[in-house]
This record gives sequence, structure tokens and C-alpha cells, in this order.
Amino acid sequence: MTEIRIPAGGATLDGNLTIVDPAKGLVLFAHGSGSSRHSPRNQFVARTLNEAGLATLLFDLLTPEEESVDIETREHRFDIGLLAERLVATTKWTKQQEQIADLRIGYFGSSTGGGAALVAAAELTDEVFSVVSRGGRSDLAGEALPKVKAPTLLIVGGEDHVVIELNEQARAQMNCECKIDIIPDAAHLFEEPGALEKVARLARDWFVEHLG
Repeated sequence: MTEIRIPAGGATLDGNLTIVDPAKGLVLFAHGSGSSRHSPRNQFVARTLNEAGLATLLFDLLTPEEESVDIETREHRFDIGLLAERLVATTKWTKQQEQIADLRIGYFGSSTGGGAALVAAAELTDEVFSVVSRGGRSDLAGEALPKVKAPTLLIVGGEDHVVIELNEQARAQMNCECKIDIIPDAAHLFEEPGALEKVARLARDWFVEHLG
């Protein structure tokens, strides 16, 4: 794993890049509300992807200053436009890095990051080949939903009833290959025994199929 700094507009974002050899693709993680590249859940999924031959980039969508403001006001975590802009900038940055420039890209979004991932995928239709959302707020992608071309997997916990409904509404607006996988008895954070392992396996299989 290499610690990196990514220029994104007027901000500089901290990230952790793990390159495997040979790599079948590169998955960028867009974390959710009040989270960061240090999210243990996303790190667990990333390790599963690494073991399957996928490079991963976990990075902070907010700067430390923005993060401290957000903890008090929550003003940035639902700014899907800003989060998607940072994801687009980071995607373009990867295309300038010799080691990873040729890898096909996928997005793994969680919570509000799921909405941001879909907005970014709608903008970068020629560069993003797959999207997986974990407990994602896909509905927050709004008008971008019909423009997404990348095959999309929406993973939702069976007990996360509101988010199931929001994802079903989002899927109805999408024109690409889109599947919802519901993990029985799991809530929003997939903290139940075995739930996160199921998320990781589903994500791994989806990315290997569409990036490899």
C-alpha cells in the first residue's frame, strides 16, 4: 500500500493505493457519510478485491478542514455534486499515473458515496466500467441515473427497508445493466455476522466479471 496525495480542484486529498501484479482493474472507493479512507468496512472489501487481483484506491473525499466542519454541520456529506466532482478528479488523476493508467476502472460507493459514484460514472461513461454500491443512496444521483452506462450492482441489507425502496426507485430510472442484491437480516452497516463477507464476495465477483 502506498500513501498518496491527489490534487482535486482546489483541494488535496489523501489516499491509499494498493497495486497488485498483474492487476485485472482498479477500484476507487467513495466512502459515505462521516467516513474516510480508514473505514474498516471498506478496507475489508478492498482486501478481498486485492486477493482477487484488483488494485484499489481508498481516498478521502473531504480535506481534514472540510471534515472537521462536516462533523459539526454535516454540510458536506450530502453535497453529492462536490463528492462526485472529487471522484471525477481522482479518476482523471489515475489516468496520469503510469503504473495504473491502463487499468479499467470501477467504483465502490457506500451510503452517500453510492450516489456520488453514480453521478461520476454518468459523467465519465468512457472511463468507468463498473459500479458497486453498498447500502448506497443511489437516489441522490437524481438526474444522472438515466445517463449511467456502467453495469451497476446495488447491495442493500434486508433490514434496511427505506434504502431498499430508494434503490428500487433508482434502478427504475436507470438504462444500464443494473441488479439489486439484498442480503437477508443485514442492516445498513452490515455489522451482522457474515454480512460484510457477503458484500465483499458480491463486489469481487461483479468487478472481476466487468473489469477483468
